[in-house]
Amino acid sequence: MDLNSRLFDSIRIKPSCDEPKTAEQAQACETPGCTHPGLYRAPKGRKAEGQYWRFCIDHVRAYNAAYNYFDGMNDAAVQAYQKDAIIGHRPTWAMGANGAAEGTKRKGEPQRDWAYVDPLGILRAEGVGETARRAKAEPQRPRHSGAVRKALDVLGLDEAADAAAIKAQYKVLVKRFHPDANGGDRSFEERLRDIIRAHDTLRAAGLC
Repeated sequence: MDLNSRLFDSIRIKPSCDEPKTAEQAQACETPGCTHPGLYRAPKGRKAEGQYWRFCIDHVRAYNAAYNYFDGMNDAAVQAYQKDAIIGHRPTWAMGANGAAEGTKRKGEPQRDWAYVDPLGILRAEGVGETARRAKAEPQRPRHSGAVRKALDVLGLDEAADAAAIKAQYKVLVKRFHPDANGGDRSFEERLRDIIRAHDTLRAAGLC
């Protein structure tokens, strides 16, 4: 490449839009009576966001020194504005409440316990949100060990039997299969021993 070529002398670069304008090209200062170029922007203030004055360096300094965004607002309005500024002036709702979702809820729609709007009822059709209601409607049955379940079966009881039911059933079976109740017949002794062992197992488990 020949750097001394006259082709390099003919190359021209388009000026950037971000380059500062000269004093002759710049807008004049908007301060009455000032003839200096307005090279510096200054915000026009509240209710005129995005709009700016054009000042020279001296007048923009004086404007900024006296600028007050809250000019004309009382103390209550200033405090309310500052409070909303913490959340970026966006709407909020109380904890556990969704105002936007409540506005879209249709009359007669069942209460849901998920946080998504479900206008087509897809989640409800799949049973989402029904777990808590089923748990309240159907009491959970106690879970017993295999030995306890076998003992209850020997006494002819199910897993929902309480202490009173176990004691009452035990007394009935003992009276029925005890030799004294059968005229001395000992053919039911093995059955009676099973009933006594089953009762001892339930008592050891704290069920009676």
